[in-house]
Amino acid sequence: MSSAQSGLESTRNMSVTRSNIWYEDGSIILQARGTQFRVYWGVLAQQSSFFRDMQSLPQPPDQPSVDGCPVIELHDDVADVEYLLKALFVSTFIAQAALPLPAIGALVRLGRKYDFRNLLDSAVARLAFENPTTIEKLDALVINGKPFPHVPTRIVRHKALFLDIITLARENDIPFVLPCAYYRVLWHYTPLFDGVPRGDGTRAFLAPVDLRRCILARDELLKARFHKGYSYGWLKEWEYDSDCAHPARCIEARNALLHCYIDFSRLWILEKYGQDQNLLCPACYDHAAESTLAGRKKLWEDLPKFFDLPPWSELKNDY
Repeated sequence: MSSAQSGLESTRNMSVTRSNIWYEDGSIILQARGTQFRVYWGVLAQQSSFFRDMQSLPQPPDQPSVDGCPVIELHDDVADVEYLLKALFVSTFIAQAALPLPAIGALVRLGRKYDFRNLLDSAVARLAFENPTTIEKLDALVINGKPFPHVPTRIVRHKALFLDIITLARENDIPFVLPCAYYRVLWHYTPLFDGVPRGDGTRAFLAPVDLRRCILARDELLKARFHKGYSYGWLKEWEYDSDCAHPARCIEARNALLHCYIDFSRLWILEKYGQDQNLLCPACYDHAAESTLAGRKKLWEDLPKFFDLPPWSELKNDY
C-alpha cells in the first residue's frame, strides 16, 4: 500500500473533528490526530519551504480530499498545529505582547520542522528577551532597580515558568537561553527535587541533567560570590583604605555584611550594590559599589561554566 493510500485509509477510518480554524474557501486541509484545519495553501507555501515544495509536486490520484481540498496528515500534536495556524492566520495572536509558553514551544518545534523561519525566529526572540546573553540586556529588564525576581513581559507567566523554559530550550537545542534560565530557577525556586506547581494542578520537573547542573552550580556560586574579583570578593579581601573617614566603623560594617550574606542563602550575586549608604563612609561605599559592579560583570561572563556549559561566545545563536 502506498503512503497516500495509507493516509487515505487512516483518514477514512478515523473519527474526524473540524477545528475552529476552518475557512470555507480554504484550499488545503491539514489533519492532526483526527482534527482537521482548512486553510490556504498559498499562505503556507509563502511562509514555509516545506509546503512550497509540496505544493509544486503533482498530487497522487488517490490523495485524500474533502470538498476538493487535499487532506495532508501531520504527525504532530493538535495543540501545536493550532498554535502554528493561529500565528499564521490570526493577526492578533502573534501580535500579543505576551504569548503562553506552549504556543512559543509549538512555534519552535513546528517552525523548525516545516521551515516557518519567521515564526521560529519570533518564538526564539521571546525566549532570548526574557533570558538574555549579556549583562547589559539583563539590566534593561530591571524593574524598580532590581533584576530579580524577574517578571516576564513577553511570555505569559505561570508559577513554574522558568523550569518549563529550561526544558523547552534544552529539548530544542537553544543553548544560549540556558545560563540565565538556570540562574533564574536557582533564584526563584528552592527546593527543586519535588518539582514546582504550575498553578493548574500540574507540576513542572527538571530533567536529571538540568537538576544536576542547578544543584552543583548553586553550591559553587554561593562560594564564588566571595572570591576575589567576583561580586562580594571585596567583603573578604578589602583592598582599599585611603580616604576612609571611619575605619573602625567601616570594618565592623563589612564584617556584618559578610555574615549577613553568608547566612542568607539566596543567590545575591548579580544585584548591584545598594546597601544603606550610612553603613560605610562615602569613600568606602563608592569602592564597594564599583567592586560589586565589576564583580557581577565578571561573574556573568563566567556564568555558563558554573552550569557546565561552553562560554557565551560558543553558545551560538544558530538554532
